[in-house]
Amino acid sequence: MNMQNMMAQAQKLQKDIQKKQAEIDETIFEGNSEWVKLTMSGKRDIKSLNINKDILKDEDDLEALEDMVIIAFNDAMKKIEDETEKKLGMYGNLGGLM
Repeated sequence: MNMQNMMAQAQKLQKDIQKKQAEIDETIFEGNSEWVKLTMSGKRDIKSLNINKDILKDEDDLEALEDMVIIAFNDAMKKIEDETEKKLGMYGNLGGLM
């Protein structure tokens, strides 16, 4: 394979990776826990946070609510990581090539 063909393939690969990353960035992921629902972009920005207000009856519930926010956040992050792996995992670690 000559150098020109290799460069063309590398450029195509780079475009494919950029396209898939853009798709991930534009996707909205939802994280859920029993009391909390949040949405995040693939860029990992929180877009919305909804808390079931019926659950807060006293101050002790605040600590549990904080835990539920963390659970929902981690759920959304896992979904982003899974989608990223699904779309970009095949490219492996190309390191400095891109």
